[in-house]
Amino acid sequence: METTSQETNRKQPPIPWLNSMATEPFYLLHLLAFFSYFAARRAACQDVSTDFSHHLLRREIQAVLALSVFLAIKFVKEENWEGFIADALFYAKVFLLAVCLVMDYRLSLSYLFAFIGACTELTPFQLDSILSEGNTTRYWLIELRASTSLSWVRTSRVFAELSTVYSNKNLSFGVIDLGRYPNAAPLFGVSIRDQIPTYILFDKSAEAARFPDITFVPKPFSSPNISKRLLCEHFQLDRHLVEYISK
Repeated sequence: METTSQETNRKQPPIPWLNSMATEPFYLLHLLAFFSYFAARRAACQDVSTDFSHHLLRREIQAVLALSVFLAIKFVKEENWEGFIADALFYAKVFLLAVCLVMDYRLSLSYLFAFIGACTELTPFQLDSILSEGNTTRYWLIELRASTSLSWVRTSRVFAELSTVYSNKNLSFGVIDLGRYPNAAPLFGVSIRDQIPTYILFDKSAEAARFPDITFVPKPFSSPNISKRLLCEHFQLDRHLVEYISK
């Protein structure tokens, strides 16, 4: 049954995901960042030698060829179009940073800061202080993770990408590494062994929603399918963005 479901997902047409790329702010921001490279390249290469220009061109060709190979492998292995597009963006950002590093490390750092998102690293004590004092944003979406968790490694870029689009004065994003603070896991009602990552939305000091549910019992060797679309719909992030824009 699982194999049949995976085949069905792969056979679904890519048109919905292409429409999403054209309308979702996350994809639009990334496309603008990628196209801005050509303007940055032109400005950076005006006063350089011909040898450096040829060297940069060779590195760009190598990056494009390597990216094509990775995408071909992912196209065969990926279960659905959303996963393929997410992986394509991830590898494209890696190679863009590598090429920019050849040209100017400052340009590479600029793209790095643009891509890492707006997540705040917190300790359990800091989160408790922020929520109890109530002098920051109304909503906090917290990712409970552990750097040693294979499930979190698989979805590690999802949360940062969401924060890039939806972070505003009403909604902040934070992460707590329970691998460093394992004693705090019971306070959040999660198990590091089989309930990482977990996402909790706090409205002031009260928990408003979480994913997966506190009663979720994972099957052996499996984890919930976490994606940007799923988290966005589950926590109604579009509504929080609209509320911020309308003010």
